[in-house]
Amino acid sequence: MHMKELPATVRRISDECRKLGLERGDVVMVHVSLRTVGPVLGGADALTDGILDAIGADGTMMVYVGCDSPFDDVGRGICTREEEAFILEHCPVFDPQSSRACREFGAFAELFRTRPGVRCSNQVSSRVAAIGAKADVVLAMTSLDYSLGKGSPLEDLCEENGKLLLLGSDLDHVTLLHYAEALAPIGDKRVVHIRVPLNVDGKREWVDIAEFDSMIGIRMWEDRFFAHTMEKFIGAGHASAGAVANAQSHLFRARDLIGFAIPVMVDAAKQLDASARLKETDRKR
Repeated sequence: MHMKELPATVRRISDECRKLGLERGDVVMVHVSLRTVGPVLGGADALTDGILDAIGADGTMMVYVGCDSPFDDVGRGICTREEEAFILEHCPVFDPQSSRACREFGAFAELFRTRPGVRCSNQVSSRVAAIGAKADVVLAMTSLDYSLGKGSPLEDLCEENGKLLLLGSDLDHVTLLHYAEALAPIGDKRVVHIRVPLNVDGKREWVDIAEFDSMIGIRMWEDRFFAHTMEKFIGAGHASAGAVANAQSHLFRARDLIGFAIPVMVDAAKQLDASARLKETDRKR
């Protein structure tokens, strides 16, 4: 077999993650672009093996997996009345442990979710999968409301002094920034009320859930606001950077990002409010 390039190995992945600063016993949430990472001998499973080798048996790996459409579509305003009526009549029950990951999160989310030993939180659109020594701790949230905020796996990640590992992933898709949105002292946060099909006492029931809007954001942020926030964070020297396989990667502590992002969000909200007041003044003239 002729290879254009030698694929990365489990040992190489582990060594490069450690070089970034991943340590034994770490709790780490991982975002992956498999295409950017490039060829790995053994595929996505070997990539996971390398990360798990770096954090050891005492470590814990988390991946944001969410849910596939249309389990959390009803109530978001993205479907017509006819479409919502069809979903309400025909959509099967969502099972936190067996339902597929969100396709938009990339292939790695589903490949990780189905790995032996991985378990998932009970949430729907904000579902997290984890494996390792503290998986039970970070998956313990039982509330379905505001499941990216207080009491969530994202808060547990911060409480455990956990880290984020970005392996070539889009900086606009850093899930932890939704936790910063939940904590930020900003008024008039956008809230959505959705309905999800769950198994309640052996029967399908549509359960009402309230959550901060994670699709558009708690405010009408500028395009790629999360990516711009991450670029500022990385540019300020808060993250280590280096290659893991073919992917330019970053590693940083979750708490550091929250502490950085909240003031950025507060300032951005103030600017939006000031702009809205100016437009209202101009309209009344």
